[in-house]
Parts: sequence; C-alpha cells; structure tokens
Amino acid sequence: GKMWCHARMVYLPMCYVYCKRFKADVENDPLLQSLRRELFKEDYNTIDWNSTRQLCCEIDTYSPLAPVMKVAQDFLSIYERYILPNCAPLRSLRQKALDFVIEYIHAEDKQTNYVDIGPVNKALNMLSVWIDAGMNSKTEAFQRHIPRIDDYLWVAEDGMKMQGYNGSQCWDTSFAVQAIVEGGLSEEFPECTKKIYSYLDRTQIATDEDNREYYYRHVSKGGWPFSTAAHGWPISDCTAEGLKGVLALHKTSLISPRHRISDERLQDAVNVILTLHNEDGGWATYENNRGYGWYEMFNPSEVFGDIMIDYSYVECTSACITALVGFTQALPTHRSAEVLNAIQAGRHFLKSIQRADGSWYGSWGVCFTYGTWFGIEGLIAAGEDPTTSENILRATQFLLKKQNVNGGWGESYMSCVNKAYPGDGTGPFGEDNSGVVQTAWALLGLLA
Repeated sequence: GKMWCHARMVYLPMCYVYCKRFKADVENDPLLQSLRRELFKEDYNTIDWNSTRQLCCEIDTYSPLAPVMKVAQDFLSIYERYILPNCAPLRSLRQKALDFVIEYIHAEDKQTNYVDIGPVNKALNMLSVWIDAGMNSKTEAFQRHIPRIDDYLWVAEDGMKMQGYNGSQCWDTSFAVQAIVEGGLSEEFPECTKKIYSYLDRTQIATDEDNREYYYRHVSKGGWPFSTAAHGWPISDCTAEGLKGVLALHKTSLISPRHRISDERLQDAVNVILTLHNEDGGWATYENNRGYGWYEMFNPSEVFGDIMIDYSYVECTSACITALVGFTQALPTHRSAEVLNAIQAGRHFLKSIQRADGSWYGSWGVCFTYGTWFGIEGLIAAGEDPTTSENILRATQFLLKKQNVNGGWGESYMSCVNKAYPGDGTGPFGEDNSGVVQTAWALLGLLA
C-alpha cells in the first residue's frame, strides 16, 4: 500500500498469475505456437531462461536494475524452486496472501467499473479473475471485463493500438473550457459551454468506495479523474483543473444558480486536494507520498524510472495552488487557514525544486518548457510579484534564451530522457527546431 498505485496495481495481478503457476496449453494451440515463433529469434524450447533473468535490450534500459534487486531476484528464484515447495507453513502463508490478492483484484475491478487504472493491469486482472474461476469465462466478473476492453483501443493509420489510459477526456475538457472563458468566447458558444459544464458535473466522483482504506485507496469523493467518472481514480491536478473549469463557468451568466454544482461539492474537491498535500509542500498524483526513496532500489522495470512511490511534481503543485486560489475567491471562509497554508507551502516547494538555470523539469509533458510554464503560473498565483521575484525573472530568462530565430520554441522528448534541454530543439518533430505545442506553453508562461 505504500507503493505508487500504478506499480502496485500492475504487480498485484502479476504476482497472482505467477504464484498460481498458470500455464496456457501452448502445445495444442496453433496461435500461441505461431506467436512463439514470431517473438523469439531462436527456438523457444532451447532458451536458458535462468541466464536471461536480468537481460534487457540496451536501448530499453532507462533505469538499470540496482545490484540489490539483482541479488533479490536470484535469491527468490532459489526460494521459489527449492524452499517454498518443501515448507508447508510457507505454502499456507502464500495461500492466505493469494486469497487477499484476488480479493483486492476484484475490488479494483468493481471500484473502476472494470476499466481498471490502466491497460496493463486491465489485461492481467482479466486473466486473474478467469484463473480464479477455474478458467471459466462465463462468470459475471469476467463478462463485465469484456465490454471495457474497447475503452483502451483505437484504430490508427497503421492499425489497432492500445493507449496507456482510457483517454484524457476530463483533463482536456477542463483546459478547453478555461481557454474558452478566458478568451471571452463562452457567450458566443453557449451550447458548447453548457455541454462542457454538464460533462464536468457528471464526471466529478460522487462517493467514496466501501472498504476504501482496507484496499489502500485515497479519498475519492469530490475529485475529478484524468478521463471518465467510470475510471474512478481521482488525481490531484485533474481535480484542480476540473475545479478551475467549474469556477470559470460560474463567473459567466450561462449557468444559472439553480443548476450550479453546489458549494458542498466544491468543498469536497478542495478536501481531496488538501488531503493529497505532501509534507514537502508539493502535490503528487493519485495519493500522498507514502513510501521512501530507497524503494527505487527494488524497481524491477528497466524501462521506467521513479515508479515505486508517488512524488511531488511542479505540474501537480502548480495546478493545486491555482485551484485553491480560485476557490478562496469563490468561497473565502471555507477552511481558509488550511487553504492559505497549503498555498504558501506549495510556493516554497516550487522554489525549492527550480533548477539553477531558472527552469523546472516537467514530468508529464515535454519537458522544461512545460514545467517552467507551470512553475511560473503557480508562483504568481501564490503571491510572487513577477516584476521583482528572482524565481520568476530566472524562469522568464530561461524561456527567452530558448526562443528560436523563427520566434518559436521547440523541445524533443530527449529532454525527459537526459534531463537536459536538447541542443537540437524538436529534432525531426518541428519546423526549424520549433513546434506549436512548446511555443504555446512558453507563451503561456511569459503571458502570466
């Protein structure tokens, strides 16, 4: 329960399938046989799996296994093969653990309407409930999984793809409506604006789950998700941007007081934001930071870094600060001291993680342009004077130095990999090293 929820929810069904020693009947299935021939360069039956335990393609090794993890994997291989089979108390303990694991998997399925937190645990949860039912596909749990597969699928120009989430609908809509209102366009497009409000109204999570704490779930009631209400996992910055979208529409004449989201529901949203506030002053994603940095030594995934615990981020922190500031303007008496303290703690956190060159490393977009836009907006909302603040001046100088000759900004994904601004701008993804997205982010920061 102290791990980051995305890692936790993936390793949960992985451990179930492994510990149940599930094996498909590959020998009698021509499709699985053909997959083996396609996926492996050598004959599958000749592979020495012990020797490949820690093998990873060099281009995929973003976060190499720590030495302690390599030792742990070697020990666990011996444990599984020789110690566990010969120790009845350990086998009994494992069975109790697996009973909890499959119970937890069923709870995650129900809490997310069988969408699950992401596509990997969705597929593995499906497999787990099928194994749990004695490989019976007629059970209600398995059947309810099937219609939710489509949530993750889309047809691209070169065929069927599975996306990494069931969409970004609420996130995109929240930003879109803020832009519409700020641009003075809400009155010109009343039908569009009202539909957006209706969507945000329906997408706010209305209740907390039963046995929430038993399954390590954070408070949900009042939050907004990244995608849809069915998904059921609220996130700090998605809740913040959803709240900002609603507050922006309340400033227009289009939403009558009788049809507005109630003050109590806005307060529920703020409660989610405040309960997600970390001790370091910043905000993480789905949950508070529950664990410790040394957990990363046990990260078994070479392709992802910093996934074992939830961290505070510039983007989440800035979004929460700006939402709390907007909320205080609408409902100034609700938990006013707590809200003010949270805003100022967030302000100090943003200052503490600003880099020497004035930028912020963005973790959820590419990358320094994105993070710096959020950093600037968060500090100004928290009370920094843009004309005198050293942090703001350094941030704007960073953006101005990165402007290209053609007036735009560009940044390739290599910023995220190397944690340094790339010298070639967007690389092959822009026009003369500039791209429209990074240019927009830089302008938003400078406009602020």
